[in-house]
Amino acid sequence: QVQLVESGGGWVQPGGSLRLSCVASGNFASIATWAWYRRSPLNGREFVAAQSSGGGTNYAGAVKGRFTISRDNAANTVYLQMTSLKPDDTADYVCNAQVRRHLGRPTSDYWGQGTQVTVSS
Repeated sequence: QVQLVESGGGWVQPGGSLRLSCVASGNFASIATWAWYRRSPLNGREFVAAQSSGGGTNYAGAVKGRFTISRDNAANTVYLQMTSLKPDDTADYVCNAQVRRHLGRPTSDYWGQGTQVTVSS
């Protein structure tokens, strides 16, 4: 099985920064695309950012220019550097990985449990 575990959430004042991490563990060949989503009672689940195995990135308009996704393939880890945080960024942040369990086979989606980010004064 594959497990994803996020960390780095917490409380921060508006304008502050946080860095989230998500580590994948288990038996697999590689991770194709990493992504971050967030979920809140008001907005449901929203896409935040993604990074492909080739390094290409994609961001939601609401976070572009403020958030940066990066990955460490050797450590099976993805990061989300969040700056200039706003109260609207308050949500449970969940990582997603498209995991290739075996070489030459299709990928499968895996999800973490989430880490809470609260932005308030």
